[in-house]
Amino acid sequence: MKQRTINIVVSFLAICSLIAGGTALVRSAPVPDELRAARTLAQSASDAAAAAAEQTKAVQDSLVATHLGPAHKTDVPNVAHNPTDLPGPISRSEPTTVQITLTTMELTAELADGVTYDFWTFNGTVPGPMLRVMEGDTVLLTLVNPATSKSGHNIDLHAVNGPGGGAAVTNVAPGETKSFTFKALNAGAFVYHCAFSPPMHHIAQGMYGAIIVEPKGGLPKVDREFYVMQGEWYTLGKTGEKGHAGHSTDKALAEQPDYITFNGHVDALTKLYPLAANVGEKVRIFFGVGGPNTGSNFHVIGEIFDKVYSGSAATFTANEETWYVPPGSVSTFEMSLNEPGSYTLVDHALFRVLKGAAGSLKVSGAWDPTTFMPQADGMSH
Repeated sequence: MKQRTINIVVSFLAICSLIAGGTALVRSAPVPDELRAARTLAQSASDAAAAAAEQTKAVQDSLVATHLGPAHKTDVPNVAHNPTDLPGPISRSEPTTVQITLTTMELTAELADGVTYDFWTFNGTVPGPMLRVMEGDTVLLTLVNPATSKSGHNIDLHAVNGPGGGAAVTNVAPGETKSFTFKALNAGAFVYHCAFSPPMHHIAQGMYGAIIVEPKGGLPKVDREFYVMQGEWYTLGKTGEKGHAGHSTDKALAEQPDYITFNGHVDALTKLYPLAANVGEKVRIFFGVGGPNTGSNFHVIGEIFDKVYSGSAATFTANEETWYVPPGSVSTFEMSLNEPGSYTLVDHALFRVLKGAAGSLKVSGAWDPTTFMPQADGMSH
């Protein structure tokens, strides 16, 4: 036992000697600038990772949901925008002057079944009305903020070439009305939103919509058009918790929404306003994302888009399955309907479906067995 102890001590001293010698050797050798820089970079990365971990934990600790109070009395049942409610296609070839009036409306309505929320809107819906003009048109836009509003508002249209997209000249306090004109110089599909300070909060309350600037002579004819916009909602409660869901700035900063919806309500395009069309028709969907934080991976299960374009129709991509639409953007989707059935609209970041990002397109008509034919009885009609 004594000899074993002596051996361990000797071995330990030998190891210490080697370490000391190695350390001296390292100290005596010059350190290249590249190695010194690498060590500094590694230490900076380590410090940054530690700080990020602390910040993440702090955010997570702050996101503990509070218990919601009772649902509030609603001004309207919901603010869901009917996807078939949009202006008709441009049928002229010469520019003109278009007059548009939008009214800001602050409303309490349901966000989900049994969940109320205080929305800020354009014209009382989420999204606000779709605006439609032609390249070269002069637009006279008037923004009205009723005296009953609690906040100031304005409008930033991404189709505008000018300071703030119009926001700089449309700040309206409660009871005020302001107008400005702009020329639609660029064809495409664009977002508009409130940019009153802080703009991200106004968008998070539902103040966004789409403006379509058609090319001269209009877009190619289709059988049906739909208007859909995705947005996310940050609340003080948990997803699905009934009661009055106030806005949570902490969750918005952490980009952790409780609900992600199409057209302002969890059931907007599934129960309230499902899309409908017929076999053989060609449909166009103007799909945008108000945000304020989260983009959408838009997909229609069981369909392939004939054309997708962001911006000018001349830049389309053919035969696309899923298309990313970033926050503050609108893309246009065209597809031909070959078979009847129910087709689900989703954000293909699929866990978002559980937060409300889903819709339904119901297609009526006869089966084409050369393309797709169910074998089960009772499904052929």
